[in-house]
Amino acid sequence: MISVYVHFPWCLQKCPYCDFASSGIRRQDVPQEAYAEAVLAELGRRRAALRDEGLASVFFGGGTPSLWEPAQLGRVLSAVRDSFADEAATLEVTVECNPTSFDRERAEALRAAGVNRLSLGIQSLHDQHLRFLGRLHNHAGALAALRDACAVMERVSGDLMFGMPGQSAAQAAAEAGRLADEGLDHLSAYSLTIEPETQFGALNRKGRLQLAPEEETASAFESIRHALAERGFEHYEVSNYARPGEHSVHNLHYWQGGAYLGLGAGAVGCLHTAPGRARRYRNDPRPERYLETSAADEVEVFEEALAGEDLVREQLMLGLRTRWGMDLDRARALSGVDPLAGREAAVEAAVGRGDAVVEEGALRVPGRHWLRLDSIVAELF
Repeated sequence: MISVYVHFPWCLQKCPYCDFASSGIRRQDVPQEAYAEAVLAELGRRRAALRDEGLASVFFGGGTPSLWEPAQLGRVLSAVRDSFADEAATLEVTVECNPTSFDRERAEALRAAGVNRLSLGIQSLHDQHLRFLGRLHNHAGALAALRDACAVMERVSGDLMFGMPGQSAAQAAAEAGRLADEGLDHLSAYSLTIEPETQFGALNRKGRLQLAPEEETASAFESIRHALAERGFEHYEVSNYARPGEHSVHNLHYWQGGAYLGLGAGAVGCLHTAPGRARRYRNDPRPERYLETSAADEVEVFEEALAGEDLVREQLMLGLRTRWGMDLDRARALSGVDPLAGREAAVEAAVGRGDAVVEEGALRVPGRHWLRLDSIVAELF
């Protein structure tokens, strides 16, 4: 099975913490039909690589895909589904939306286009924090968008950020609880991370960005987990929580080492080329350049071949982020090598410290150790 990711590279305003492949644009300047045509042209060229694979999920990310007219997005979705010999019985189709470009009418149009899951970029329910994050909506707009989404769409997820200066652990937990109480069935809660090539990164280098102490961020992480557990949410990945049966199919496909096709400016894809072999590529992140080259098979700006140990390390980085851990048989089948070979001592040491567990055919990190996940994975590399 293959998942498909379609990248929409524009936002109304670039957020100061964001290092994704996106740029600001005026709503009226979005090349609605031209971008759809470019993505369709790329899809047409990549169809041969899909062979007889099945379609696992589709995710429209960005950027702000809710700026894309649903009719154009729907054209792309239909072509994607037509490109596969088979698809999941209940195909998950997700679109990321921001409150400033979303309302009930847009939700209904997206549903009519074949979308059955929305992911709302809420980020915060406090206006002060929303301004700090450079968001264009306020808390009232966030709640209105959430209610519109829940009234129309079968499945709704939301993004929440924590670890902001002046935010207490209790405040972060209260926001997560409020979103759950409003009807979300899935929540992604991300700690504010300062990426070098962002506005926040530049301010931080100059010593002009106030940051939350590390211990406060850790307390917020634990408080959010507790608040959501009280409401029946399962903490199934470091940053993700879901009600029973509402896990993100698309993201789980990534974390479990599945192949994915990337379409659009800045999109990344990784397709298996043979047993134990894969090819990863990245498209030109410049929308103007992508529009110019999409018809000429010149959209890629990077590629690399992955094999054996490369694929095992991918599984360590991704699989250990989940409560199920890295399935050892699956990792062996995908990579063509024993995932524990050469790691016996490191695994034994991690197990001895309680940082890892090997059971039921999987290597996993207990949830209580997820705050140390990066260092644990580094030791297993």
